[in-house]
Amino acid sequence: SCFIVGHLSSALDIIRTIRDPEKPNTLEELEVVTESCVEVQEIGEDEYLVIIRFTPTVPHCSLATLIGLCLRIKLQRCLPFRHKLEIYISEGTHSTEEDINKQINDKERVAAAMENPNLREIVEQCVMEPD
Repeated sequence: SCFIVGHLSSALDIIRTIRDPEKPNTLEELEVVTESCVEVQEIGEDEYLVIIRFTPTVPHCSLATLIGLCLRIKLQRCLPFRHKLEIYISEGTHSTEEDINKQINDKERVAAAMENPNLREIVEQCVMEPD
């Protein structure tokens, strides 16, 4: 199961540099994502389920959906193995976590969000690799 450990660290490496939409900090610096928030399970031959549970900085964070979107886009682009992706808000850390969880795990809503040029630009800024 060293694959799973390797996949865990590659998933964490991908998300730790995502920037907060409003602050100059990364999600890791703000403790929105931590080592314990990533889970990887084998679901088939060479296919893995990656589960991310992130913690918004405040319980009514208006950017939680956007952060979830950034996590999804960057992982989809960068994960070096076949995967399914589930992204959730850590239980009890947001006032509308159920709605947000539905939104960020709905392929059509994610695709629609990325068609919005303003939103896409923000996401691209957040997921850009630091120099």
